[in-house]
Amino acid sequence: MAEVFLSLGSNVEKERHIPEALAELEALFGPLTVSSIYESEAVGFAGDPFYNLAVRFRSDLPAWEIARMLREVEVAHGRTAESRKFEPRTLDIDLVLYGSQVVAEDGLRLPREEVAKFAFMLEPLAEIAPGFKHPVLGLDFAELWEGFDKSQPRQRRVEL
Repeated sequence: MAEVFLSLGSNVEKERHIPEALAELEALFGPLTVSSIYESEAVGFAGDPFYNLAVRFRSDLPAWEIARMLREVEVAHGRTAESRKFEPRTLDIDLVLYGSQVVAEDGLRLPREEVAKFAFMLEPLAEIAPGFKHPVLGLDFAELWEGFDKSQPRQRRVEL
């Protein structure tokens, strides 16, 4: 079974979409380890702050099948094919790691390179899996977070 890591985010009706998505993910994949929720500034565009968090679970499903299922959850929450990267979202679910596999095929890139670039991905991952090693960088999430430039953008833990 692979350790699967997701990054979730929302800045449109986030108080509704995040809890609903977590319930749907648990129904699909079983028990989840869920980080705290972090409120962070929108990155790449002017918009309302996002709620971001990380999720961890174990699965025998292939990575591409998990990615397909995540897309269905996003679509059920109003995500469209026309959705662009830097714009407000009801729900964004990214498959960021699938165990220690490195994948680059059929539009699937694992690990997601954004993991070590954005605080909204890295801090929640460091919280729920501090000792898990990034399969390309060779450092664990705690080490990556320790060395991360935390000056911008700012984020803070919030309660839903």
